[in-house]
Amino acid sequence: MIDDLGTTVAVPERVTRVVSIVPSLTEAVAVTAPGLLVGATDWCTHPPGLDVERVRGTKNPDVDKIVALAPDLVVANQEENRASDLDALRAAGIAVWVTDIRTLDGAFASLSRMLAACGLDRPAWLDDAEAAWAALPEPAVRRQAVVPIWRRPWMAVGRDTFTGAVLHRLGVDNVLADADERYPRIHPEHLPPHDLVVLPDEPYLFTADDGPEAFPGVPTALVSGRLLTWYGPSLTEAARTLPAALAP
Repeated sequence: MIDDLGTTVAVPERVTRVVSIVPSLTEAVAVTAPGLLVGATDWCTHPPGLDVERVRGTKNPDVDKIVALAPDLVVANQEENRASDLDALRAAGIAVWVTDIRTLDGAFASLSRMLAACGLDRPAWLDDAEAAWAALPEPAVRRQAVVPIWRRPWMAVGRDTFTGAVLHRLGVDNVLADADERYPRIHPEHLPPHDLVVLPDEPYLFTADDGPEAFPGVPTALVSGRLLTWYGPSLTEAARTLPAALAP
């Protein structure tokens, strides 16, 4: 089977043990096939009550622990995981499936392929998510936004991101979409013209008292980072919740 990077992956004929090192993929696998996952990162918070071995984070997974879990397949992401860690898993004889998700349509297709690699049929929740986004009307008004993801130092969403694609579908254009980097450093006082600041609650926990004050005179929208950045079962809730959260 061939993953999103065009890499041929020697997936076993029968997959019974999966480790996920991406929160979105963890939720997708766990909701589709409870019991298939045997390991996930410390950041994998969904579905609630997930009871599997924890293998540290997306950027510093415990490779030895993952290998000891003897998974048939490890699912990963090109952006969230380091190539060196994935190469170390492959060198240990572990099959690694890498996703590369940057658009909504890309998410639906990639998730379907990833779940198929796990030996799973396309789930109903994925059909529901795709239908929920397809049902949204075209935005009547477009807004120009900055989307910070961190402060001290300030960083924001830049070019070619899934977050930017989600916002674009909802009528919110990222003014840093042409940045040289996917997550550039910024200074709140030196930004292109914008009429909205979107403040997610992850990876940095922006709140009403921590974030909006740095952008005086500009409306801010506090949103769920999971709904804005995760691809998986949360996509359905995102389609139903984000339009109102971003409304003028």
